[in-house]
Amino acid sequence: MSAKYDVVIVGGGIAGLSLASALAGKCSVALVEAEQSLGYHTSARSARQLIPSYGPPVVQELTMRTLELIGTKEGTRPEPVLSPRRFMLIGDEDAVQQQASGFMHRISHAEALEICPALKPDSFAAAGLDSGSFACNASLLLEDHRERAVEAGVDIITGARVHSAQRLGSGWELGAGQEGFEAAVVVNAAGAWADEFAVLSGVEKLGLQPYRRTAAIVDVEHPLPQGCPMVASAGSFYFRPDGRRQVLISPSETVPSGPEDAQPYPGDIEALIDRLNTVTTMGIGSVRRAWTGLRTEASDGIPVVGFDAEATGFFWLAGQGGYGFQTSSGIAELAAELILAGQGSAQPLPADSPASRTAAALAATRMSIRG
Repeated sequence: MSAKYDVVIVGGGIAGLSLASALAGKCSVALVEAEQSLGYHTSARSARQLIPSYGPPVVQELTMRTLELIGTKEGTRPEPVLSPRRFMLIGDEDAVQQQASGFMHRISHAEALEICPALKPDSFAAAGLDSGSFACNASLLLEDHRERAVEAGVDIITGARVHSAQRLGSGWELGAGQEGFEAAVVVNAAGAWADEFAVLSGVEKLGLQPYRRTAAIVDVEHPLPQGCPMVASAGSFYFRPDGRRQVLISPSETVPSGPEDAQPYPGDIEALIDRLNTVTTMGIGSVRRAWTGLRTEASDGIPVVGFDAEATGFFWLAGQGGYGFQTSSGIAELAAELILAGQGSAQPLPADSPASRTAAALAATRMSIRG
């Protein structure tokens, strides 16, 4: 016999968990995750940095709202989720000019070298600095959402891959693992598997594309100074401190992938180390650990949030790209209000809704879920 809920969320990463937390206590909710643990794929492989200047304008809007929402709860936790850590972009003049936004201000070449003396002077020509960027304790944020959801009655089921989904009367029927579920609304928060779950549900896929993003923790001979920002070379690499004598590095690659438990390609980290040892004085040595995550994007690079125009009760919460953590609370706030207002179909939000500004920004970018 199937358990009945108002909403079933498919996917236990930051998107699904933050929505479960936002809906908790307002309707009956179940969250189902295919893996044995929550946040196993992309959410466990984050760069752990929230950058207001990163992404298109609507993403920046969602990032600022996320920072506001996380900040309002900081005093209720034993330790903070956010801690200040600046973000510095380096590159040639054109690259920095194109990627710098209102949240980032240009700084001189000399200022950039003072902020991060590990950079070799001839390795870049221009720089921009985002002083409002934050390091994010991703594990703590995930656990905070999980605790809030469970305390308010959300059922979280792990190790339950969805194997069937169909429209049933006025709602949906799902089979996941050994369990059955019925719900008025099913939320597709399946990350890299979002299009696959749509097809399983008889819903037209959106053409979401997962991309690889590899990173590693490495030992360095010359540690980065205290207060060193996260440093990114436009579309080429990034690095940031990760402890006293360790650094997180990434080639910042954009390589298409299928939905999978991605692993680093042989030679990728070694090639990155060679390059960073050429453009910095860090003196990178051994690799402590390396991993690859998948960031999934729509063709326009904008997160997909809303009811499907052709499948009543099917709600998309996907395509967050590389902005998953930094937009998570803002998107969850919007998604929760849309679900509670719509009960299966698109409905306008009240003008005084705290999510209405975000909804308006998304609507200006994408007029419908298939626009």
